[in-house]
Amino acid sequence: MKTQDFKYNLPEGLIAQTPLKERDTSRLLVLDKKSGEIKHRYFNDILEYLNDGDAIVLNETKVLPARIFGRNTATGGNMELLLLEQLEDNIWEVLARPAKRAKKGRVFIFGDNLMTGEITEELDEGIRRIKLSYEGVLEEVLDEIGTMPLPPYIHETLEEQNRYQTVYAKHSGSAAAPTAGLHFTEELLDKIIDKGIKIIKVTLHVGLGTFRPVKVENVLEHKMHSEYYHVSKDAADAINEVRASGGNIICVGTTSVRTLETVTDDRGFVCSGSGHTDIFIYPGYKFKIADKLVTNFHLPESTLLMLVSALAGKDKVLKAYDEAVKEEYRFFSFGDAMFIK
Repeated sequence: MKTQDFKYNLPEGLIAQTPLKERDTSRLLVLDKKSGEIKHRYFNDILEYLNDGDAIVLNETKVLPARIFGRNTATGGNMELLLLEQLEDNIWEVLARPAKRAKKGRVFIFGDNLMTGEITEELDEGIRRIKLSYEGVLEEVLDEIGTMPLPPYIHETLEEQNRYQTVYAKHSGSAAAPTAGLHFTEELLDKIIDKGIKIIKVTLHVGLGTFRPVKVENVLEHKMHSEYYHVSKDAADAINEVRASGGNIICVGTTSVRTLETVTDDRGFVCSGSGHTDIFIYPGYKFKIADKLVTNFHLPESTLLMLVSALAGKDKVLKAYDEAVKEEYRFFSFGDAMFIK
């Protein structure tokens, strides 16, 4: 299986640069994974595709304003860090730019001395480990000195920082938003509950895997970066109950899929727990728990497009993407949505 098999042509003008004024007014391409039938709807029409007894699974991770800018205390050289994951108290794994300046032992100042950091370890591909020093609560410090880590294909300034958060974001720790969830409003979630659909929440903190392109020609040689997940006992029990009663498990976003597929055994039983997952889902994968998927339109040759293709079939997905391009859907993080049923 070749990486180039997941390539498609996308005019740059279709890459959404800003979110729509109303979250749930984005367009929705509905793809039947069995027949390949495509329908064009709007996101708030998704209620028509959810049934009493189903469960919709949300990733309630919260994005940190994790991009910080500093300077070397010795040379004055500039440094940009993206906080990826907290390993232990004040020790973080980060993506450094330019990485050649982030040598072990070097100290950087951020935000007019609100925080300092010393590089403790140099890893591959620009990854570093850093020990941070600050007073007070880290999240509050980052609110002052950090910015939202928007993907590199977004060139416009985000005027409202909360538009890169889901309305149900709760647990801080992500370096990127689970963007399929950006389409939901509190009102839409209330309507889903009123229709008899369970809303179940899990957590996966989105890390470097979101930013790392597939650089190998052979898909099977790609290595996913691990990300922290948590599934509570209540969430696991609720999903198992829905599955036992014949309801569908509808995942919102590829992060929810990866979380559930990590904690589900070969019998289709979801187990609670926390840990790190580097699960890589591509065509040929046999899904254990995820039935349907709400997702955005993903980058060509990305692991996310490969996951979607595993669920609905590569040919059907690429045909749907071509249709979306033809119909001028908005792509990527702030773009329109797709529902695979």
